Amino acid sequence: MAVDQNQKDRITNAVRSKYGGLAEQSMEKSQRVSCCSGAGSCSCGSDSGLSDEATEFYDAAELIGLSESVTDISLGCGNPTAIGDLKPGQTVLDLGSGGGIDCFLAAKKVGPTGQVIGLDMTPRMLDLARANAKKQDVKNVDFRYGYIEDIPLPDASVDVIISNCVINLSADKAAVFAEAHRVLRTGGVLNVSDVVTNGSLPQQLSELLSAWAGCISGALDEEEYLGLMRAAGFSKIEVLKRDYYSPELITADEGVQALLEENKIDVASLDKKIASITLRASKN
Repeated sequence: MAVDQNQKDRITNAVRSKYGGLAEQSMEKSQRVSCCSGAGSCSCGSDSGLSDEATEFYDAAELIGLSESVTDISLGCGNPTAIGDLKPGQTVLDLGSGGGIDCFLAAKKVGPTGQVIGLDMTPRMLDLARANAKKQDVKNVDFRYGYIEDIPLPDASVDVIISNCVINLSADKAAVFAEAHRVLRTGGVLNVSDVVTNGSLPQQLSELLSAWAGCISGALDEEEYLGLMRAAGFSKIEVLKRDYYSPELITADEGVQALLEENKIDVASLDKKIASITLRASKN
């Protein structure tokens, strides 16, 4: 779907506003932030509590030592570090690092001789992530402001890129994959958990920005998504896991539910239409 600059700006502002608000809530501790709370966020796990949100995608052993302020704002749809095969001394880039959970898990794997860079365009999320790093006393993670469509890093400067339910939020996914390919070293690996569709969504749903900020309407058809990766130069692309969203989870977003009712769209027609996938690709 072609998106003009004005629409790109609107999408960027919608995403920043949504996730900035979630970061603000977490920082102020005014309420517990649930990723499936009807706010349309990316996580596709259970909605029974924050501990369940984190452990839906992460082994309990991985979460040992992480503070509640990290696990409470786990906004992803998978665990990309689980497939990363990270090694000590590597440099890892997390696209859309949020509160930092994947960065902190990666930091454990690459050790003190390695480095993890978390990139995010939401200032309040960066504030939260940096506060979490200080609380965790993590020294090998650097959180930076920037856009995943224009990564502020030199060519061939990282070994591994991870991203957890973020690329689908971008209005220019081709640019994201081109930039990811640029900053990876030869032999580098891209590990992604993301949301895709099986075929196209109703046009009205694709135009709903609140759903875009929640990873639904911004999702591409899986084949188109993988095609953009190939066009950027990635090879050995493997989809390692695919979990479909249930109609009940899709309509947990009140805006989506209202839109479906207004346009007389049967939610059952969305069954097997939206999925979270975990994939791996390489730069030769």
